[in-house]
Amino acid sequence: MQVAMQRKTAGLTGRSQSRTQVRVYAKALNSMESPFAEELKKTAAYISQKGKGILASDESNATTGKRLESVGVENTETNRRDWRQLLYTAPGLGQYISGAIMFEETLYQKARDGQQFVDLLLAQGIYPGIKVDTGLQILPGDKGETTTQGLDGLADRCKAYRKQGARFAKWRAVIKIGEAGCPSTTAVLENAHGLARYAQICQENGLVPIVEPEVTLGPGDYSIEETAFWSERVYSHVFRLLNEYGVVLEGILLKPNMCLPGLDAPVASPKLVAEVTTRTMLRSIPPAVPGIHFLSGGMSEEESTLNLQALNEACPQAPWALTFSYGRALQSSTLKTWAGKESQWNAAQEILVKLAKANSEASTGSFKGPHPVPGGGRILQALRTGGAGK
Repeated sequence: MQVAMQRKTAGLTGRSQSRTQVRVYAKALNSMESPFAEELKKTAAYISQKGKGILASDESNATTGKRLESVGVENTETNRRDWRQLLYTAPGLGQYISGAIMFEETLYQKARDGQQFVDLLLAQGIYPGIKVDTGLQILPGDKGETTTQGLDGLADRCKAYRKQGARFAKWRAVIKIGEAGCPSTTAVLENAHGLARYAQICQENGLVPIVEPEVTLGPGDYSIEETAFWSERVYSHVFRLLNEYGVVLEGILLKPNMCLPGLDAPVASPKLVAEVTTRTMLRSIPPAVPGIHFLSGGMSEEESTLNLQALNEACPQAPWALTFSYGRALQSSTLKTWAGKESQWNAAQEILVKLAKANSEASTGSFKGPHPVPGGGRILQALRTGGAGK
């Protein structure tokens, strides 16, 4: 009898200890949350609201200069300012865009009339964001794989960016596929670690991190299934490390690639892209993430819209918003229309808003066409390495 009572008491004590351990563990998990946790969740939910996307306008001064020069506009601070002002002041843009990623120079710039760009964006209901990485660095070896730089001093920079009005941040990691030995385990783990540490630092300092693990579109005849395989593997490592670093998933946004075949393989139909991409996301992205903002990744303006439309048709009950964070797919025709001519200012803004509207409709599965910029080829750019000014 006494032995039985001892066993019963021991069992109760064990269960009590177990409950205590669970409570302690839960408290520990909560303590990992940023003091900005609730604000971060609200900001991420706002940016990923249905029917809106992100304007990626975070090109460096050098890259912006090359694009300006391609339409005969000199690369000066004034011309860069005018180009960004054209984008941010387009009438009605806020109906379709909820966030704009800026470069550091742009975050602190003022419009011609002296108003801060961040204030002009907020007046349209568009949250200002900031690119915080300082460029890609080639990893040792002969494969041309990269890691992303910029963790040094990031906390202080985030504090300054938030003070200036930024509410979210972006860090791009690039994973190369399509070549023997790529991606290497070193490249995957190095980039997953960088994204997790960046996200942790951003949340600690009040910025929603856009996590961008880009399985980059490149040369080769690799299949769409190979892109899906590596994308899923990369995402699994990224989210494992985000969890280990205590990142609040409800307070991040994901900016991944769509699953596409290599540039030397036949172009996949929007239906196939959607089937493979949504399958990959459902297998690897936690429902806690509020929004998946796909990058255009070299697709033409029309292709970007049609693929996004197909994604939402394929997965209408997705646990996250399936939307966009497009750069060239919103800017390319806009820039060609403007070409530095004051007389073309309004026409360029109209093209931008039409493109934003088309992608907004695609993000709800309601785009019917016609597309404002039909046809068009791939919009590719060379891999950029080096510092923030590259």
